[in-house]
Amino acid sequence: MPVAEYISNGVSLASGKPSPAQISNPSEGREKTMAYRILRAHDISRDAAKMRLRFDALISHDITYVGIIQTARASGMTEFPLPYALTNCHNSLCAVGGTINEDDHAFGLSAAKRYGGIYVPANQAVIHQYAREKLAGCGKMVLGSDSHTRYGCYGTLGFGEGGGELAKQLLKNTYDVDPPQVTLIWLEGAPPRGTGPHDAALTLIKETFPGGKVKNQILEFAGPGLASLSMDFRAGIDVMTTETSCLSSIWETDDFVRAFYENVGRADQYKKLSAEDGAWYDAMVKLNLSELKSMIALPFHPSKVFAINDLQLDPKRILKEAQEECNNELSGQVTLDLLRCINELGEVTCEQGVIVGCAGGMYENISEAADILRGKSIGDGYFDLSVYPSSSPVTLAIMRDGIAETLIESGAVIKPAFCGPCFGAGDTPANNTLSIRHATRNFANREGSKPAGGQISSVALMDARSIAATAANGGILTAATDIDYEITPREYTYNGGVYENRCYDGFGRPDPSSPLRLGPNITDWPAFPKLEENMLIRLCAVIRDEVTTTDELIPSGEASSYRSNPIALSEFTLSRRAPQYVSASKAARALEQARREGQSADEAAEVLKTVGGDIAETLIGSCLFAKKPGDGSAREQAASCQKVLGGLANICYEYATKRYRSNCVNWGIVPFTISENEPFDYREGDWIYVPGIRGAILSGQETIPAKVITGSGAHDLTLHCTGLSDDERLILTEGCLINYYAR
Repeated sequence: MPVAEYISNGVSLASGKPSPAQISNPSEGREKTMAYRILRAHDISRDAAKMRLRFDALISHDITYVGIIQTARASGMTEFPLPYALTNCHNSLCAVGGTINEDDHAFGLSAAKRYGGIYVPANQAVIHQYAREKLAGCGKMVLGSDSHTRYGCYGTLGFGEGGGELAKQLLKNTYDVDPPQVTLIWLEGAPPRGTGPHDAALTLIKETFPGGKVKNQILEFAGPGLASLSMDFRAGIDVMTTETSCLSSIWETDDFVRAFYENVGRADQYKKLSAEDGAWYDAMVKLNLSELKSMIALPFHPSKVFAINDLQLDPKRILKEAQEECNNELSGQVTLDLLRCINELGEVTCEQGVIVGCAGGMYENISEAADILRGKSIGDGYFDLSVYPSSSPVTLAIMRDGIAETLIESGAVIKPAFCGPCFGAGDTPANNTLSIRHATRNFANREGSKPAGGQISSVALMDARSIAATAANGGILTAATDIDYEITPREYTYNGGVYENRCYDGFGRPDPSSPLRLGPNITDWPAFPKLEENMLIRLCAVIRDEVTTTDELIPSGEASSYRSNPIALSEFTLSRRAPQYVSASKAARALEQARREGQSADEAAEVLKTVGGDIAETLIGSCLFAKKPGDGSAREQAASCQKVLGGLANICYEYATKRYRSNCVNWGIVPFTISENEPFDYREGDWIYVPGIRGAILSGQETIPAKVITGSGAHDLTLHCTGLSDDERLILTEGCLINYYAR
């Protein structure tokens, strides 16, 4: 396609020369991007500098939807005002914790009936494949309570946020965001044989994640390379844009997209999307698909990317450096030994392969993996291979086309649609082994390790093609670009009959008389106090890692079964990173409870004497310090669990993602920051007094003086709380989103 008048940071892509008209007014040019045209169509704000968005549809899975619906119920919701799909793809294993997982599913169906929702039973589809097949549409916007809510290649802006933001939409409120920057991802060339979408995605993540190059921006994909990419290939790149730390993504649409909507029986959802002449981009990243190699992302982050061939040439050095970084992150709880994965011939060995979920479990990935394994065996050694199609329609297609038969004959196991291996609820590998996965993340302990029990293993991310090549080589790490195989031409033919036969679609037909089914583990939120005039918070965890993930704030795996019980789940808070946090936070919460009941809170009173504080007007609670918290999952429980335990604030240099900061605000946790050049030398057990905090927030004051009380006396600390909207100020001072709506 002609580059025409696309402008990247003032330079025309067509001529390579500055474009004076656009340099003088980039905001006008930004409105010509695909992203802004969709955003403005959903923006009800009268202020162009503050977007207030309403979405076309919502989607949640069974780790998040119970809490969202309970929050919305407590805030006055009587029906779902827009299509809301409840999928059951995370807590699908119903043998963990007794009946509680299936109780959540029963609650989900009963809520869909009562409030007019869509219910997708367990193992019918992973959340994002259902959205692609049933909710996406060109020019639409979908909000999901999962960080990988990305449907840009289908012409849909997908945002992944915490549950509070979905509750706002259910209550006919808005998603508020400052107008984001937009980066152009310019695609050229065509992928070589043996490379797949994960190779492209990991290459893009390696380029953009370090330094936060595209943090909270929208990525807009265009360029001549689009013509070489199938829809499954595009979707595999698109879903991984979350790992760049961007806000969302959108792609130019073409006949491939048109054919997709025709295939799934929704041809009316297609329309041509492209940027207008003169579209301004804040930056551009060129991705030459012809230069792709088979890639691997080593533990513990999708950005730790190497070419598989480079790793094969120097495995001892690369794995030694990687394990040193990992063990530093594990803080001595347990020791990871990646060098153990090098055999006597100097080859890297793996003991598990998994092709799964919204990134890996698509038709083309599975089809080409089968082509590689045709007539071969994964062997009778330690290596095993599991394949999870992303939906029942995909499962039907691989069965019909003989793909499943080929894989099963090779020794692979076909399993139903399930997200478990992506977050530690399925296919946990053996201790101190390496699992290779076409999945979304490979954070520490995310695959099911328990460091406190001396158990550790690790995940490397790879494309399904190289996983299959490794499987065919008995677990010896192998790049798919290094082997010969014949690709069988196939096209995915969608059969949505199972959705029509099994899924409940009650949108627009709420039944207020239909009872909710509440299992014994489904509990209401506890009451939370309003913010007093002053705040006294105890440092209950001080984390000095460069980045703290939501998996560390609230672990996945077995904790997931308790997502519907806020009090039980809170017991897992920081359990794999700072296990003292729960008891310390409870102690601070007990002081507040004693204060409110007019009983003795002597420790807090003594602390306040040193700074002249009035305990009658001072809310007492706990606080977390981390350099950069909130990378990874959108799960609101990373914040709500702190709140349940008495958490009142986070202090950091910056928040890793907008979604975690929003979670903090929605749960009444004040999102403080400190200046990058200000040392934070304080320890667990120290107190921080913030006088006049309620008035400061309500008045929009963004620089807030505080005092840190340590064993050596009181010390000045300057806190910042910037960029709050009027609604967010009220949410914080009321104590949380539920209180705000009750008010």
